[in-house]
Amino acid sequence: MSHLNPLPRTANPELEEEFALLERILGFVPNSVLTMQRRPKIVKGFATLTRSVMDPEGEVELGFKRLLAHMASAAAGCQYCAAHSIIAARIHGISDEKVEALWNYEHSPLYSEAERVALEFARCSGAVPNAVTPELFERLRAHWNEKQIVEMLGVVALYGFLNRWNDSMATDLEAPALATGERFLAKHGWNAGKHSGRGRKATSGS
Repeated sequence: MSHLNPLPRTANPELEEEFALLERILGFVPNSVLTMQRRPKIVKGFATLTRSVMDPEGEVELGFKRLLAHMASAAAGCQYCAAHSIIAARIHGISDEKVEALWNYEHSPLYSEAERVALEFARCSGAVPNAVTPELFERLRAHWNEKQIVEMLGVVALYGFLNRWNDSMATDLEAPALATGERFLAKHGWNAGKHSGRGRKATSGS
């Protein structure tokens, strides 16, 4: 169970724009942000970074960015973010077939060579200690330009913040995220663990 209860969405009306943004991304407002709103400026800063990293005018496809987020979160061991990233990937156009093939991305025909090296880059970037090598970076540069590489590393860095937040807070998984983890990830070793609050309702705790 989470160390701090999420506050109701109505606790800070000035954050409604930020909550709406995250609801469009995930289909719900995540418990992580409902907890974070004890400091509204942090929510606003997080939302600003999210808008920039997940900019639809960027050169890296939005659904694929969520697969990168999944690889980084899995490397960091954050089960909460691993489930959330799969929800967002599906919302942003990644097929269930491609999601199912993610754990065989190195060999699956559903993934291009450019996608394979980018997923490896995300996994190595999310690892602690960092596992990005000069050789890996050169392979990345063979398929992606510098702006695209910055976008992709921005995804890993954004989720690095979320990984630390949610693992330290033991944030409860919302019901849709828990169901997604059980459907797509459990067969590959995922389990909700300390995040298994099963969508506990927001409370008015301070």
